[in-house]
Amino acid sequence: MTELPARVDRTATNQAPLLAGHDVVTSDAALVDAVTRHGSAELAAGLAGLGLEAGSAEAREHGMLANRHHPELTPYDRWGNRIDEVVFHPSWHWLMGRAVAHGLQAAPWAEQEAGADHAHLRRAAAFFAWSQTEPGHGCPISMTYAAVPALRTDADLAQEWTPLLAARSYDPGVRPGSAKTGALAGMGMTEKQGGSDVRANVTEARATAEDGWHTLHGHKWFTSAPMNDVFLVLAQAPGGLTCFVLPRVLPDGTRNRLDVVRLKDKLGNRSNASAELELDGTLGRRLGEEGRGVRTIIEMVAATRLDCVIGSASLMRRALAEASWHVTHRSAFGGPLGDKPLMQNVVADLAVESEAATALAMRLASAVDRPHDPHEVALRRIALPLAKFWVCKRTPAMVAEALECLGGNGYVEESGLPLLFRESPLNSIWEGSGNVNALDVLRALGREPAALEAWITEVGLARGADPRLDRAVDDTLGLLGDVAGLEQGARRLAGQMAACLQGSLLVRFAPPEVTDAFCGSRLGASYGGTFGVLHSGGLRTIVERTTPTV
Repeated sequence: MTELPARVDRTATNQAPLLAGHDVVTSDAALVDAVTRHGSAELAAGLAGLGLEAGSAEAREHGMLANRHHPELTPYDRWGNRIDEVVFHPSWHWLMGRAVAHGLQAAPWAEQEAGADHAHLRRAAAFFAWSQTEPGHGCPISMTYAAVPALRTDADLAQEWTPLLAARSYDPGVRPGSAKTGALAGMGMTEKQGGSDVRANVTEARATAEDGWHTLHGHKWFTSAPMNDVFLVLAQAPGGLTCFVLPRVLPDGTRNRLDVVRLKDKLGNRSNASAELELDGTLGRRLGEEGRGVRTIIEMVAATRLDCVIGSASLMRRALAEASWHVTHRSAFGGPLGDKPLMQNVVADLAVESEAATALAMRLASAVDRPHDPHEVALRRIALPLAKFWVCKRTPAMVAEALECLGGNGYVEESGLPLLFRESPLNSIWEGSGNVNALDVLRALGREPAALEAWITEVGLARGADPRLDRAVDDTLGLLGDVAGLEQGARRLAGQMAACLQGSLLVRFAPPEVTDAFCGSRLGASYGGTFGVLHSGGLRTIVERTTPTV
């Protein structure tokens, strides 16, 4: 009898297992330390359930599916009626439902009013952890969170909408607010001719016979999540640029005139629908004083900027987790990748970047919990644009380096890293690009002396603990003396001020290995921004601190 040839064994070996089944909160020492520091150990422990769900294989799969199946615009129904509806994949609704149930939208404002401690810190940490499932659905969640401070300009509008926006009930569908158990908010500020220069807006608001109501005529160039229930938009009234509240469905149950021209075909954020809208007789109620639209909506901008920082820090953490997990379970050149000194240098450097971003994001979130503390208010004013500039700007390079740790595997969609990489530039663009935020730092320094004093006080809490930080703070203050070159050098100033804030937090609270690595690189005069060039000891300790456990 002829012997059959042996079958080729096609079992894959030396491949890192899927990173799933872990708690993204408890496995993140930097996050737990920050929440405990600014809140309590009980607050951190209370996030474990969310962390387990965020780290599950189910959540990971829903995140991939929501990005594979993009939202689709349905302008007309089968009978030819204009409906302008956007259809999302079921995985989008799964992600949204859990985000709302976890209170990541406007719930903290209601909880804070009810006397809860650390409501915004808790929400920030939860948003940070949950966004690691899929970042796109965080956009409507973030806008809903940010809408409440602006709505408070008008007591009647706040009373009408805040309870719905704060409700932990995800209730999609085109119905008036009175028929819903929960609602979501969006905003439309930019127009095609102006972009970030919203004072160049041309959309016109015309008063109606009914008090407070106007018809809007014009367009909006970027409006995310056009299926949300209510939108805050800017338009030109006779008295100047003014803020308006546009319901998706009017109180009598008829649809408001919100014509969706098209959905943007974007680099990333593909699970989320971003639309161009045309407004032709669209009804809206004035929010705040006529001509004071920017001032009315500024708190919404501040809140969304905070979420840009948290979202970017979350992207960093997810990318770092994938990289450290991979090198721990992959072997090359005679041993585990994670044991190779140069790979340890790279992953440790990524870990330092992630921890610095996490620490600053949670520090800013804790400031929102103290709205009556002058130092916290002033610090938030200067540190938000600083962090928005720096953390968001650092994210693409950091995610790209983490992707490279996986080699060719990281370039494949199934790894999840391409999704993170496409998402990584977004937060640096949304709510003001790098230049806009760097110039906002100069505006705060020039108009609000308390802002600079708050920064000096905050970094001064670490004075004397590390000479490299002390020198960096002195050098940064020296930049302020070049009055003629301030605008041209605004990016350098913003970057150094942000790095000093991060350094102050790490010097005071992080393990010595992390502190030494950060101060020896980010605060050094020769730092070129390349990851994996640390001259510190304890790199293995840093890597082990940051590697998820399942």
